[in-house]
Amino acid sequence: MERSYEHKIPSWVYVGTLLFFFHFYSVSVSGAPVKQEAALDSGATVLNHSMHLVHRMENLLTLGNSSDVSLRVQTVNTDEVKVIQAHSLVLSLQSDVFEELLLNRNNSALVLTETPECAALFDKFVRYLYCGDISLRLDQAVSLHKLASKYHVWGLRQGLTQYMTQHLSSDSPTGHVVSWYNYALQIGDATLRDSCLQYLSWNLSSVLQSGEWGSISEDLLLSLLQRSDLILHSELELYEAVEAWINQNQPVSTTVETALRAVRYGMIPPHHLFRLQKQSPLMAKYYETIRDLLYLAFQFHSASPIQLAKYFDVNCSIFTPRNYLSSSWGSPWIINNPTRDDRSFSFQTQLGPSGHDSNKRVTWNALFSPRWLPLSARSTYTELGAMQPTRTEGGRPRIIVTPATSSPDFAGVSFQKTIIVLAKQQGKVIVRHVYNFHQSTEEAGDFLMDADLQRRASEYLIDSSLYLHIVIKPLYHSLLVARK
Repeated sequence: MERSYEHKIPSWVYVGTLLFFFHFYSVSVSGAPVKQEAALDSGATVLNHSMHLVHRMENLLTLGNSSDVSLRVQTVNTDEVKVIQAHSLVLSLQSDVFEELLLNRNNSALVLTETPECAALFDKFVRYLYCGDISLRLDQAVSLHKLASKYHVWGLRQGLTQYMTQHLSSDSPTGHVVSWYNYALQIGDATLRDSCLQYLSWNLSSVLQSGEWGSISEDLLLSLLQRSDLILHSELELYEAVEAWINQNQPVSTTVETALRAVRYGMIPPHHLFRLQKQSPLMAKYYETIRDLLYLAFQFHSASPIQLAKYFDVNCSIFTPRNYLSSSWGSPWIINNPTRDDRSFSFQTQLGPSGHDSNKRVTWNALFSPRWLPLSARSTYTELGAMQPTRTEGGRPRIIVTPATSSPDFAGVSFQKTIIVLAKQQGKVIVRHVYNFHQSTEEAGDFLMDADLQRRASEYLIDSSLYLHIVIKPLYHSLLVARK
């Protein structure tokens, strides 16, 4: 019997009409409603039914009404196939890759091959194309990011990158920052790559104690060892971690030699260097590779900076400290209720890492002001002596670090000051920001410029307190260029 199709609405008309209203109600790809009021009178009222339309789109996908394409998602190297009834117009509007695939298909089925992890999440990925929102767990982020990258769904990819950068500190059974870094390097996501590298550099002590440390690649290890912004307890901690990594991974000799020569032995006290020479099997095996560095380190520890600078280039990395958290290099500072008033704090550091200066101390004064104002905006006095009130809303947090006294021992040494701001994310204390400024500057000009310390839930506060760690890094500079 011949069927009549005169009353059936073509699928492209049905879906197109929904998408027209979908656009009319202006639901963005992230799921957030965007009001288009430019053409409305000032007294007009906006009736926003966009969420109802999102619900209709979700039902359209779930029920498969007027579907004109079957997505056959095949798991690679298996016979497993997942079938999703979809609409070519929706797929084409959201992805230029889907648009090209649909134009070149021979029938109503579109065969896609995916890894098991991506295939398991493909229906979730397609739902995003219809509804503009997605729920995910930590272990699903990479697979969804792969799908968004493969099919050029850039809004989703950007959102996933942001999610991943905000969850670097989250707990996971085996750790995830190193694997995310390797993935970002492979996929070409520079934002995610740099965020992972910064997290590893700023939180290296906790990374060294985790199971992730043994899984880092040779390239990542060597990249980290070249950095001066690493935050960790001491250089000795770093050497011991490098030794553990080498023992676990057994790399080729050239990698071992490069890694060992990247350690800054001048930053390790002499008694620890003697112990390593005696007790470290790795140092004994590769002693000839680093003999010159150890010899230079012992010379560094036995001479004053002025004397050393006459004969050696003290600007090389072996004499450059990283951000060490041990008490010789600085001090933590917890400021309770930081918006209340100005605070001051004094602490001592060693004059320099050289063994020659091990008994010399420098006293530092730190001042924190929650609402500092420039002179032009400060309170003024009238002729009668009454101080005129000044609005402090425009003030910003300020921190100043200065030496309490000057000394002839400072000759040949300048000081870099580093302010580390800690925060709590996903229940873990991590480094939130790092500010650097040098001896010629008393303060960090951009210190907490974007922080809202008035808000109790501020991401810069831990239990309503500001957690800082001040690190003083002595830097040596050459006094004479030519040797005699």
